[in-house]
Amino acid sequence: MARAARARRYAQAAFQLALERQDLDRWRSDLRTVAALGRDETLVQLLESPKFALGDKVKLLSSRLAGVHPLVLNLLFILIQKGRLALLPDIDAEFEDLADDYRGVAPAEVTTAIELDEAERKRLAERLSAIVGKQVVIRPKVDPEVVGGIVARFGDKLLDASTRQRLQALKKQIAGATR
Repeated sequence: MARAARARRYAQAAFQLALERQDLDRWRSDLRTVAALGRDETLVQLLESPKFALGDKVKLLSSRLAGVHPLVLNLLFILIQKGRLALLPDIDAEFEDLADDYRGVAPAEVTTAIELDEAERKRLAERLSAIVGKQVVIRPKVDPEVVGGIVARFGDKLLDASTRQRLQALKKQIAGATR
């Protein structure tokens, strides 16, 4: 929980800076670029090593991330200095959520029993947008246990219109009626 709270605070500060400078898209892109560094285990070990001087880390990253906004680099250097480099992916995800919310976009993880084609995803996104009141961007997921219908997650909200859920409700109803 503390990790998520820290990441959220860094993301909120970065988001406020991006808004003040009217540079939201660049910050979003640059944070994605910087967060991708976390996949290079060798680089992460080097950056977290106390044997490698901070000045050398700054030089290495400044050359490797030449096109990245200087304030995004400063955030990276602060994280390195405080030993919180592992927060980068979480900060990036939190920043994405803040930017989506600011723009009225609601990402939804939509689980179906079978793969949806592009036309079906578009129709579903339009219907979900009408329900949520925001533009919905679908992140599709396939799970055969859903049986049919959909399960949509919007942050902490759940819309379960699956056949599995309906069958479970019917089972409970029948079980209650036989008592």
